Amino acid sequence: MYASAPCHVLHEDPGGVVRARMEVWEFGRTTIFTQRSTGIRLLRTDKLAKQDAMPVVAVSVQRRAQGRLEQRGHQRVAGPGELVAVDLSGAYDFSWSGDGAAGCIQIPFDQLSLPLDVVRRAAPELESSPLYRLVAEHVTSLARAPAAITADASSGAVAAASIDLVRALLVSAARAGRHARRVRFETLLSRVRAYARSHLADPDLSPATIAAAHNVSLRQLYKVCAEAELSLEQWIIEERLQRVRHALAQPDLAHLPIATVARRWGFRDPTHFTRRFRARYGMTPGQWRRSSAAARR
Repeated sequence: MYASAPCHVLHEDPGGVVRARMEVWEFGRTTIFTQRSTGIRLLRTDKLAKQDAMPVVAVSVQRRAQGRLEQRGHQRVAGPGELVAVDLSGAYDFSWSGDGAAGCIQIPFDQLSLPLDVVRRAAPELESSPLYRLVAEHVTSLARAPAAITADASSGAVAAASIDLVRALLVSAARAGRHARRVRFETLLSRVRAYARSHLADPDLSPATIAAAHNVSLRQLYKVCAEAELSLEQWIIEERLQRVRHALAQPDLAHLPIATVARRWGFRDPTHFTRRFRARYGMTPGQWRRSSAAARR
């Protein structure tokens, strides 16, 4: 796999203390790349860009400091939590001052199935897309816990959904006419899942609120789910159960009543929650919490 295209690495204060840590994880057909360092500048010149390089787009979230990007005459300053998109096969100039950090998902162009001009047109216009904040939060989550995400058995499915989200973002930002409608429909399910995962703690999360958030009818939402053989209501319950199960195994949450933990993940009715938990995992929430504590000991 790859971590970055060839570029010059210039430290802000080469005579002082220089700290840098870069990590890369395989993530389905993509990679997650994170970097934290003292002030740094990554300069890919036109000469370097003429060398062979795999066409890759990096959608990066700034985590510390302000990131400054210049590519193809466009300049962008991104604060913590904000996104930039970089065509790693082209020339670019990216930097930050002081202690900074960023994390990105790197996607080969052939996985996006989009014309190169669409991707390049979209890069400086990401903030114009209504999907911008959703994708920013998603990439932030990937960069926050890449080791756990890539080690999970479902990482391949999450990687595929991530590609769909980035693809939809780029098409939306580029206002890519004939591509937009097709991509919007094809990526609706991925966007719905990403939205639902980020709102699992909301007890009012429902197919109706999800449809409204994505400007589609309930009928269209159910049609997309039916084609994927997905029961949206059951999927939401399953996701919430997984979050509660994980929380009940955490020693720092052992002081919280089980009902409180369940409410944090959208379960209003303790009896209904306990019944669903037992049906899914073959034991009560209390039994699971005790067995997890015994295993730690």
